[in-house]
Amino acid sequence: MNARPRQSWDPLRLPDLKGRTYLITGANAGLGYFASEQLARAGAHVVMSGRHPNRLHAAHDAIEARVPGASVETLILDVANPGSVRSAAASLKGGVFSRQKLDGVLLNAGIVHTPRRRRITRDGRELVLATNALGHFVLAGELLTTLAKAASGAHTARMVWLGSMSTRMGTYEPKDIQLEKSYAAWKAYVQSKVVVQSLALEANARLREAGVPVDSVLAHPGYSIGGRSPMVAGVNQPSRWKRLRDGMQAPIAQSKQHGAWAPVRALIDPDVTGGEFIGPKFLTRGTPVRVKPSGTSNDPDVRERVWERCEELTGVHWPLAKAARTRR
Repeated sequence: MNARPRQSWDPLRLPDLKGRTYLITGANAGLGYFASEQLARAGAHVVMSGRHPNRLHAAHDAIEARVPGASVETLILDVANPGSVRSAAASLKGGVFSRQKLDGVLLNAGIVHTPRRRRITRDGRELVLATNALGHFVLAGELLTTLAKAASGAHTARMVWLGSMSTRMGTYEPKDIQLEKSYAAWKAYVQSKVVVQSLALEANARLREAGVPVDSVLAHPGYSIGGRSPMVAGVNQPSRWKRLRDGMQAPIAQSKQHGAWAPVRALIDPDVTGGEFIGPKFLTRGTPVRVKPSGTSNDPDVRERVWERCEELTGVHWPLAKAARTRR
């Protein structure tokens, strides 16, 4: 029997998402905000999460103003704080929210402008790693059975991890995963993204092996910057100088609105499968297409070591067997 042919993807004509619910981390600004808006325009119910209540509510109000009839709500979630992650997951699992079915989660929140000096969280984890990778590892594990319950027929739930094109700019194998021996701001960012990509690919392998009806997909936004993004009151208000400076990068850069195209496709395109990587066609900009991860991220030995180290650092072991039994 021939497989169904893959359809072309138009980021400006998303499929009807009525009846679907998605959680977005870091939804109060940037890629997270524009992804939330695009999903809401397509009819999805969007749970917008973030750690700053005022900024989160401003983003919520902006979508309601810009998207007539939008179905959105907010959830306080600080991915660098394990207690906050577990509390937010408990709220979703406990049915506190108006929708009890969760079709997908976009693991978007993170630090791009990393601190010059190494900083640690309250629980002793390196800040960039904790924010970009460990918090999402915990969140995805906590929500795994909830995601699995949304599967029905050919429909599988999906978790999308936000990678980076920077992982192609060197090896950055995370042997010193918390950068205790040598810290540099750029190294902290790129290595955290190697960890994220390794987790995403290893997660999909483990989900498939366990028979869990949840796909793990990677996406990256290319080079997406605020000065080329639409003005949204309370969300994106770049100064004239930033507009001018970012405008000079037009040949290689795109707006964060367009940067959100890749993670949105990774989250909702029925033709995308677990383990795939979606990014801009021209690396830094363009329509979202299938791309290849860095060799380091896709190395089976690196993936396994990263997974096991993240289990040690977080104390979290994904309930794969339990999630496999939840399929309807």
